[in-house]
Amino acid sequence: MCFLTWAMARELDPDHPMTANLAMPLAFVFGPSRSSSTLAGFGVLSALRLLADTTGERPTQTDHLGMLVQAVLSARAGSGVAALMPAVASVVVTHDLPSALPLAALLVPGRVREPSGRWALLPLIAALAVTPALIRPEAVESACDRAPRTVRPTDLRRARAGAAAVLALGLLTRQPAGLPALASAVLSVGLRRCRTHGSRGPAVD
Repeated sequence: MCFLTWAMARELDPDHPMTANLAMPLAFVFGPSRSSSTLAGFGVLSALRLLADTTGERPTQTDHLGMLVQAVLSARAGSGVAALMPAVASVVVTHDLPSALPLAALLVPGRVREPSGRWALLPLIAALAVTPALIRPEAVESACDRAPRTVRPTDLRRARAGAAAVLALGLLTRQPAGLPALASAVLSVGLRRCRTHGSRGPAVD
């Protein structure tokens, strides 16, 4: 789970590598990794990468198919809330018919888990406490992986808002399976933004 947390924090805060490094101890504290949570975590990571558009390339049909597979596997493993991210990410980004393919995962019955106790929800509560700072506009300087431009501030904010929304849904439904790594990443980024007090100013398109 530590690697997933690190990778998610890099997608959510590409200008600040230290944020990802600090997120890993949080993942260790929040609990050991389980195979089902790890599987769902990779789906969440792929969705964040798509929403933040850190590659700079338009999603392909293969990308949409990959999102569908990851969403289905997450749902079948009992991480239904986490499965929502890869299920909806494509259509949020491209708004066309092929991108709606991953939404089919919402029709796949998944394994139903019992509602989790308060301690299992603690990572989500901690992360949501800093989301007001997380989703404030912020300028971005990092370059895209595969395009000659920087990551767009609006795309990065979209990914951060999506992460916060999924964590909120996980808390409301008491279904945090597959979300501890995301919660750790969001908490680390949110704390960094609280410390800087938005000193870089609002983002521009």
